[in-house]
Amino acid sequence: MIGEIIEKEHIGDYKIIPAAVDKTDSLHSKLLAAQRLGNEFKSKTTMVFQTEDGPKRIETTVWSLTEQYVQIKAGVLIPLKSIIEVDF
Repeated sequence: MIGEIIEKEHIGDYKIIPAAVDKTDSLHSKLLAAQRLGNEFKSKTTMVFQTEDGPKRIETTVWSLTEQYVQIKAGVLIPLKSIIEVDF
């Protein structure tokens, strides 16, 4: 898995930008599963997203999913078009 590991509390230190390839459609079912894992089992998901400083990787609980964003702890929103990889 690519991306420098950062603490999810430090996401605000980075400017999130769209990934080279928008994988929103192909990752949608995986993100729905990650949301279910987070809400029902408090299980964490590894997510890689694009920033101006290159790909960053976090381990977090997915709280909710909208058409454009994934929401994690503390109301932090990550644009779906910025997500490169999801794994759990």
